[in-house]
Amino acid sequence: MNLISGLVSETIGKVSGLISEFITDKDKALELQTQIEKELIKLEERALEYETKLMESRRDIIVAEAKSESWLTRNWRPITMLTFTALIVADWLGISAPNLTPELKGKLFSIIQIGLGGYVIGRSAEKIAREIKPILEKKNK
Repeated sequence: MNLISGLVSETIGKVSGLISEFITDKDKALELQTQIEKELIKLEERALEYETKLMESRRDIIVAEAKSESWLTRNWRPITMLTFTALIVADWLGISAPNLTPELKGKLFSIIQIGLGGYVIGRSAEKIAREIKPILEKKNK
């Protein structure tokens, strides 16, 4: 479950509690709760569409860089990742670069994790988004 779905579920639960506390007519309470749930689901769908478009934009940038005629434009990301990885590996082997502080090593490692994780997560999310999109389109019809 992603962050948005979790927030929507939590909000629905809290709203249901408030409705039942303040509205004694069960039919009115159910009607109001249903309406609120529909609106929250629409909000969740819009958030998922936004996340999908954001991922597509990021993908398009990376694809454009990869297809570029410039060697540097095509390869700056892999070169950066390899350089940071080499610094970490060299440090593990006891060959530390001068002035490479523990704080900087931590930042480099975080960048490597984000770079590798972002690629893997981005590809996974892209595949999931393709699966979810038809389902959302069917709901909106």
